[in-house]
Amino acid sequence: MPGQNLTRDEAQARSQLIEVESYSVSLDLTTGPETFRTRSEVRFTVTEPGAETFIDFIGDSVEDIVLNGTSLDPAEHFADSRVRLPGLAAENTLVVTGTGRYMNTGEGLHRMVDPTDQEVYLYTQFEVADCRRMFPVFEQPDLKATFAVTVTAPAAWTMLSNQPTPEPTPAEGSWTNERGESEPVATWAFEPTPRISCYITALVAGPYDVVRDEVSTRAGVVPLGLFCRRSLREFLDPENIFEVTKQGFAFFEEHFDAPYPFAKYDQIFTPEYNAGAMENAGCVTFSEVYVFRAKVPEAVVERRAGTILHELAHMWFGNLVTMRWWDDLWLNESFAEWAAITSQAEATRWETGWTTFAMGEKAWAYNQDQLSSTHPIAADMVDLESVEENFDGITYAKGASVLKQLVAYVGREPFEAGLRAYFAKHAWSNTRLADLLTELEATSGRDLSTWSQLWLETAGVNTLRPLIETDADGVITSFAVEQTAPADYPTLRPHRLAIGLYDLDGGRLVRRERVEADVDGERTEVPALVGMRRGDLVLVNDDDLAYAKVRLDGASLATALANPRGFVDPLPRAILVGAAWDMTRDAELPARDFVDLALATLPGETDSNLVRTLLQHATLAASRFVAPQHRDTTRQRFASGLLDLARSAEPGSDAQLQLVQAFAGQAGSDEHAAVVRGWLSGEDPLPGLAVDTEMRWTLLTSLAAAGVARAADIDAELQRDRTSTGAERAARALAARPTAEAKDEAWQRALDPTTPNQTRRATAHGFQVAHDRSLLVPYVARYHEALTPVWRELTSSTAGDVTVLMYPGSLADQQLADASQTWLDSDPAVPAGARRLVAENRDGVLRAVRAQACDAQRDA
Repeated sequence: MPGQNLTRDEAQARSQLIEVESYSVSLDLTTGPETFRTRSEVRFTVTEPGAETFIDFIGDSVEDIVLNGTSLDPAEHFADSRVRLPGLAAENTLVVTGTGRYMNTGEGLHRMVDPTDQEVYLYTQFEVADCRRMFPVFEQPDLKATFAVTVTAPAAWTMLSNQPTPEPTPAEGSWTNERGESEPVATWAFEPTPRISCYITALVAGPYDVVRDEVSTRAGVVPLGLFCRRSLREFLDPENIFEVTKQGFAFFEEHFDAPYPFAKYDQIFTPEYNAGAMENAGCVTFSEVYVFRAKVPEAVVERRAGTILHELAHMWFGNLVTMRWWDDLWLNESFAEWAAITSQAEATRWETGWTTFAMGEKAWAYNQDQLSSTHPIAADMVDLESVEENFDGITYAKGASVLKQLVAYVGREPFEAGLRAYFAKHAWSNTRLADLLTELEATSGRDLSTWSQLWLETAGVNTLRPLIETDADGVITSFAVEQTAPADYPTLRPHRLAIGLYDLDGGRLVRRERVEADVDGERTEVPALVGMRRGDLVLVNDDDLAYAKVRLDGASLATALANPRGFVDPLPRAILVGAAWDMTRDAELPARDFVDLALATLPGETDSNLVRTLLQHATLAASRFVAPQHRDTTRQRFASGLLDLARSAEPGSDAQLQLVQAFAGQAGSDEHAAVVRGWLSGEDPLPGLAVDTEMRWTLLTSLAAAGVARAADIDAELQRDRTSTGAERAARALAARPTAEAKDEAWQRALDPTTPNQTRRATAHGFQVAHDRSLLVPYVARYHEALTPVWRELTSSTAGDVTVLMYPGSLADQQLADASQTWLDSDPAVPAGARRLVAENRDGVLRAVRAQACDAQRDA
C-alpha cells in the first residue's frame, strides 16, 4: 500500500493522463470538535478514456463516491490515502463525500481553543501535501484548477479563503461552542479562484479580529486585511506591517513588471504554527511569534519584515508561476528569498538587509551545506517524503546566495528583464528550471548551462584562502586565492568576489584598497594587488559577494583578534565574525578564543543582528565546542561577561535586552541566580530593563533551570498570564527544572501525540536546558529506542520535531555520536526523513567533538 506517500513517477503519469478543470469544495464545520464534513465535486478530462487513476484524501472515512453518475463502493475504492477511479470517460465529474479530522499539529485543518476566552480558531497549512487532509484532491502542484469553496460554520465567525469573503446566508441548525452555548450558523459561498495549485488554497475561520487597509496597484485598488485572535489584538502593530506590505507591493510590481495577480491580500497571524509563514494565494498565514506581546530586539522586527516580503514575493514566484514538481522547490523559495532581501534593502528602512542575510540565512546555508544530508539546490525529489526533508538552508539561503551571484554575473537589468519575460510567458502555469534559464540566457546573452551545473546541480561549499607573499617593506609580490572543496563534494566553482586591504588607524580598520576578481579553479592569481602595500588585514570576499567560506591569513587573524571592534561598518564585521565562526566549527580556532572574540566585540555594538549572531554563536561555542575539562569555567566566565556587558549597556537599549536574555540562559550559579531573582522581584532592578510579560518568563525559566523556582512559582506566573503563550512558557519552565522527575515529565509530554505542537516545542526547549549534563545521559538510550514508534505513530511534522528537539545534543560527546551511528547502522524501518534528521544530529555532535579537541590543544 502507498500509505500517504506519492512518487514523482506517479504524479507525472497522472498529469499526463488528466487535466483538472475545477473543484467545488463544501465543508460543514459544525459537526463537532473532532471531525468535519467535506465534499469535493471535481471536473476533469482524460487523454485515455477507459483508464484508471486515483484522487487523494486523508480522513476518517469516505461515505460516498460518485463518478459520472455511478456510485462506487468506498470499501472497494478507498484505502490508505487514495480513492481509486476506474473506467474514466473523456470528460468526468467526480463527487466524493467524506469525514475529515481536525489536526493539532499545524497540518491540514488545524483547530485550536484559546484558553483566554474559549474561542475556537481554525486555519489550514497545506504545503507540501496536506490539502488532502481537508478535501479530496489531486494533490500535486502541476494539476492546477479553479477552487470554489463553500463553508457552513458559526455565523459569528470571520471566514477567509483565497477569494474575497462573500456575505454569509443563514443556515439551518446550530453549533455548540466550547462554553456550552448554542450559536446560529451560516454559509459562505466563495467565488472560484484563478487557476492555482491546490497547496496554496486556504481556509481561515474563527472570531479573528481585523484591521483593514488598501493599496493601489497596477490592477487597481487591492483590499488589505490584518487578522489575529481577539486576545492578541492589543499587541498587533498594523502600521508597521501595512507599511512594509505596501513597500513590497510597489517594489515587486515595478521590478517584475507584472501586476499583483489576486483579488485581495490578507495576512493572518495564526496560533500553534509550525513555520514562519505560508504563501497561500491572497490569504497568507503567519506564526503568532510575529505579534509582539513585549519588547523584542530590532533584529526580530527586521526578520518579520523579511518574512512579510518573502511571502508577498511568492504571489509571483510560486503562485502565479509554479514549479511543475517539487524538484524545483528552489524556484519558489530561493527566488522569494532573494526578492525579499533585495526589496528590504532597497525599499524599506532596513538598508543593510544583505548584511543581515550574511549573518543569519547565509550562515544557516553554510551549516546545512556541510552536513551529510546536503543536496544540490535543484534537488532530486523522488517522492513527497523527499520533499518534506528539503525545506532547509540549501533551498532557501544557499539558493538566494547563488542568485545574488548570478545577478552580479549577468547584470541586474538583464536578470530582471529575464524575470519579466518569465512571468509574462508562464503566468498561471507550471515550469521547470530550464524555462527560467531560457529567459535569462535570452536577456543576458550568456550561456548558463555550465553555471547551472556547477551551482544548482552540485552540492557542497568551497573554502577560499589568501596566499600572500610580500617583500621586506610589506609590499605584495604575489597574491593568489586558493580554492578547496570537501572530498565528498569536490566541485570547484567560479566566484566573483572582492578583496579588501585594511590599515589600522587609531584602533580602526580602514579599507585602503578594494579589488574585484573572478576566482576559478584551485589557484587564482590576483595580479591587480601586486605592488600594493599589504596592510594590517586582508579580507577575501569583502562585501560578501560570493557564496564560500573564507579564511584569514595568520597576520590578518591576529589583527582581527587584537582589534575586535576595529571595523566601522557592520558588513566587514559580520564577514569577520562569520569567518571566525567557520574556523571554530572546523576545528581551526579554539572555541575559547571565539568566546573571547565575542565578548570583546559586543561592547558598544549597536547592530541588533550582529549582537544576536554573536550571542548565538558564543553560546554554542561555550556549551558544546569548548573542551570538556574547560567547559564549566568557560560557561561561568561567559555568563559573568554577559552580566557585566548587560550592566554597562545603555539602559533600555536593544543590546541590553539581548544581553539580559543571553545571561539568563547561562545563569546557573548561586551568584548569578541571585542577580536574576533581584531583577524578577524588583528588589535589585537593572536600570532600563522592562520586566514585561516575556521578560518575566525568561527570568523565571532561568531560575527554574538553576533549581531556584519551583512548580508552584511557575503556576503562579501562569495565573498572571492565562493565555496560550503563557501555557507554552510555563511548559518550558517546568521542563527546565534540574531534576530527573522534571526531565521525565518533559519527555513524556513531548512524545504525547495529543500535545499541541507549540507546547511540544516549548517543552523540548526546556528539556534541553541542563546546567548539570548528567540529567540528559539516560536519554541517549531512551531517545534512540523511541524513534521507530515516534515515526510510526505521529505525523511527519510532529515526528520531525521530536527527532530534532529531543536529541540530547548538549552532551556533545563521542558516546552520543556512537549511539546515533549504531541506530543508523541498524537500518530501522522508518522513513528517510527520520534517518536524515538523526544523521544531522550525529554530524553536529561529531563536529563538536572535533572542535573540543582543537580547544584542548590551546593549552598544549
